[in-house]
Amino acid sequence: MPTLTVNGTTHEVDAEPDTPLLWVLREQLGLTGTKYGCGIAACGACTVQIEGQPARSCQIQLQDIAEGEEITTIEGLSPDRSHPIQQAWIELDVPQCGYCQSGQIMAAAALLRDIPEPTDEDIRSSMGNLCRCGTYNRIRAGIKRASELT
Repeated sequence: MPTLTVNGTTHEVDAEPDTPLLWVLREQLGLTGTKYGCGIAACGACTVQIEGQPARSCQIQLQDIAEGEEITTIEGLSPDRSHPIQQAWIELDVPQCGYCQSGQIMAAAALLRDIPEPTDEDIRSSMGNLCRCGTYNRIRAGIKRASELT
């Protein structure tokens, strides 16, 4: 049985090696904050972090994850919503429908870890997640505000 480390907890999962990580997270571990969007890694709704790097979980198979690699989902970013990106999202009321937002937040958190004071160009080039509602200006403002909170 494959072993995954998710949000600091080790889990044995019963799934085929070619099972997408997204389905293991949602169906076996009950971590439904990570969303299914397109299934082809184009939209980013399924973004999690693997070893701190944003990753599209719909296209990552269990066999592609090394034992001991840390996977962080939206539930593990900060359970009490104290992460600066979560605080900024709440303060600025960033989401509209909210469907893409867990993926947006996970990508933004990785961006801020790597570039604590990102420019608009840094944000534009790093944030490849799609938003059906078009809240890109609010997402950019949220990232800027989070950089002030850190």
